[in-house]
Amino acid sequence: MLVAIPAVAFAATIIALGGVWFALAAIVLGILCLGELFDLYADIEPVRLAGFLGIAAVIVAAYAGDGFHVLLVAMALFPVVFVVTLAQQRAGTLGMALTIFGVAWIGLSFAHGVLLRELPHGGGILVDVLVGTFVGDSGAYLGGRWFGQRKLAPSVSPNKTVEGLAIGMFTAVLATWLAGTYQDWLSGTDAILIGIGVAIAAPLGDLFESYVKRDAGTKDTGRLFGAHGGALDRLDAVMFTVVVGYYIWLALL
Repeated sequence: MLVAIPAVAFAATIIALGGVWFALAAIVLGILCLGELFDLYADIEPVRLAGFLGIAAVIVAAYAGDGFHVLLVAMALFPVVFVVTLAQQRAGTLGMALTIFGVAWIGLSFAHGVLLRELPHGGGILVDVLVGTFVGDSGAYLGGRWFGQRKLAPSVSPNKTVEGLAIGMFTAVLATWLAGTYQDWLSGTDAILIGIGVAIAAPLGDLFESYVKRDAGTKDTGRLFGAHGGALDRLDAVMFTVVVGYYIWLALL
């Protein structure tokens, strides 16, 4: 509760404010997540300065422009990373690859969150996506503890089960639909479609981050949220669901 209540209050505030405040919050969270990723693979010597600038740049592009500008900035990252690598004379090809991977995974995800917030009713859809993501995660956790028998992906995340996945997906769709019932501009069918997208994307995002952590040989990416781990641990599913939510809502408009 000590972690969840401030986090929910923060999320609600920045979504309600929108605009530049939402973009600034996205930059801060994105840099925190990227910093945790870089710490996991510090021995590879990622190009930290270029990575942090890349995170900020793609999010600013999403706020000030559109998808074309985000893609333009993302492609410009390649020469920037190369020039900074030459200047610091430490990171090699692996360091550059990790840097670009981090900006693509984290930066483009947060950029899509900003793009979603800027769409008509984007703030409401973002709330629905977050509700579906976090309620679905809780449903998967409880379902796995109560009914879990068959391992889902033991080599990636040993504690996840097929039963937990099924219950989590169902609760994600249900939670998204229920959140949408408070929005008279969102039909029940559209809410269910968004919920299905969230239900599929959320566990993939969770497993994706678990794979990255297992490859690095660690359990948590940081201690920002105490026993709940770091920013990446809390936002791994969100970084997939906001992307899916953006494209589904864009198609439905």
